[in-house]
Amino acid sequence: MANLNPKHNTIVLLVIYFLFTFETTIASYDDDKTLNVIDFGAKPGSEIDSSEAFLAAWESACSTTTPSTIYVPQGRFLIGKVVFKGSYEYCKSNGITIKIDGALVAPSNYDDIGNDGNWLLFDDVNGVSIIGGVLDGQGNGLWECKRSGKRNCPMGATNLGFTNSKNIVINGVTSVNSQMYHIVIDRSTNVKVQAVRVSAAGNSPNTDGIHVQLSSFVTILASNIATGDDCISIGPGTTNLWIENIACGPGHGISVGSLGKEFEEAGVENVTVKTVTFTGTENGVRIKSWGRPSNGFARDILFQHATMVNVQNPIVIDQSYCPDEKGCPDQVSGVKIRNVMYEDIHGTSASEVAVRLNCSPRNPCNEITFQDVNLTYENNKQAQASCIHAQGITSGFVQPNGCF
Repeated sequence: MANLNPKHNTIVLLVIYFLFTFETTIASYDDDKTLNVIDFGAKPGSEIDSSEAFLAAWESACSTTTPSTIYVPQGRFLIGKVVFKGSYEYCKSNGITIKIDGALVAPSNYDDIGNDGNWLLFDDVNGVSIIGGVLDGQGNGLWECKRSGKRNCPMGATNLGFTNSKNIVINGVTSVNSQMYHIVIDRSTNVKVQAVRVSAAGNSPNTDGIHVQLSSFVTILASNIATGDDCISIGPGTTNLWIENIACGPGHGISVGSLGKEFEEAGVENVTVKTVTFTGTENGVRIKSWGRPSNGFARDILFQHATMVNVQNPIVIDQSYCPDEKGCPDQVSGVKIRNVMYEDIHGTSASEVAVRLNCSPRNPCNEITFQDVNLTYENNKQAQASCIHAQGITSGFVQPNGCF
């Protein structure tokens, strides 16, 4: 176990505090009132839209300060785009639990919600817990449209989004076949995501499992993510993020970034990613930034106890990200990367170069640490490392070596 810096020790204490707070909060709702969506007109079946019934149940729960449970029984409930609004103007309650035994199903015609950005969105809510159930985005049709190269395909909708919210729990939820991202945490604080399952085809475009941005004190625990993009993506403005006990694959790994798309951009700091198994993924642990000027940064990041199983790029920093070679050719990244630790990273690489640190020539990566890293290639062949503009140290057994 590494001696974490004081900031990481602070994160540990804060995570323990918030886990206790969340569990205490859930326990206090055992005697709340229950609102069954069936009583508000919801009907299981793939042809009857129950959106209004769900909103009516939400409004009833919001009409009082008494904690409430909105209950979704077994069955498949068709729902269009729904925004559950908080703030005192719309919702007096700071304690609403949505308990789902059945499944919520998006419209099969992707155009119905494909231009809305979100399918199920919670905006400005406090103290909301979503427990169990399946969220089926029915995104297969949109994926096919995007893969075909058609230009009129909508961007797609996120299955479940929280924005401007606090004190949120997402526990035991299964998200399948989202049109785009599965779960997004945006401009929110004190969020616990646990025992989540994400499932989408390995070639489904832009279907990040969990995306966090402009948010603080988020924990993601004990989850299984198989998708076509990043299992977890960490966007600008993310601070005090704890990720632990994750199974990732297929997918693009766990990525900090992409960062630096905008010049004025909030940075990422105090991130811990530990006890993750990557199986057949494109990347393992990755930091990426656009190759263009920016005042962004990524610092105080710990990647610890990661197992790589036939991963194409187990450890990668890419500061020359430039999709389609638009908006950034012949420029260099302004994002400053500092104090990143890789500890106990082991397993197999699907490519000979298992470590790639391609840092910015204007802002080299500083304070990079490798401790107890053991990555092999093809039946225990010696893997290679490629490191450009990176400065740091190694300790313990490190293979491949040669970066510092």
